[in-house]
Amino acid sequence: MPELLEEILAAKDKKKLFVGVGNVLKCDDGTGVYISNRIVPRNDISVLTVETGIGNYIGKINSIGPDILVLLDAVDMGARPGTIKTLPITGLQDMTFNTHNISLARFADFFKMEIFITGIQPEKIEFGEKISYIVRQEADRLIGIINKTK
Repeated sequence: MPELLEEILAAKDKKKLFVGVGNVLKCDDGTGVYISNRIVPRNDISVLTVETGIGNYIGKINSIGPDILVLLDAVDMGARPGTIKTLPITGLQDMTFNTHNISLARFADFFKMEIFITGIQPEKIEFGEKISYIVRQEADRLIGIINKTK
């Protein structure tokens, strides 16, 4: 598991909001949504699934008011499929991907809380609803870690 995500999960005194981003009709691009739909909310963790409409949820996210916002998304890092990395949103280049109506780096301008992205390297992003085996396997492992942390 990414070390930074371990630190985020260990911060029990901070409210965390996990947001699932992605297009469920483009194979592995739907992995963020797959993960967010399987996280079990609890006192310090809330979950929101936005798919490709992240810009439409700015008010909702601000009304939830987390201390830490973690975006879950497929990110091409040039790594082995299924690789998971967590980094500050400021570590992303300011570019808009075809599955988002606003770049995730620009998205951060609307918030005061700490914002991170937990990205998973996709294997395939062509049209289709099935997440590849290795990406789903790593996503399931990540879900288990998030849900197990108490």
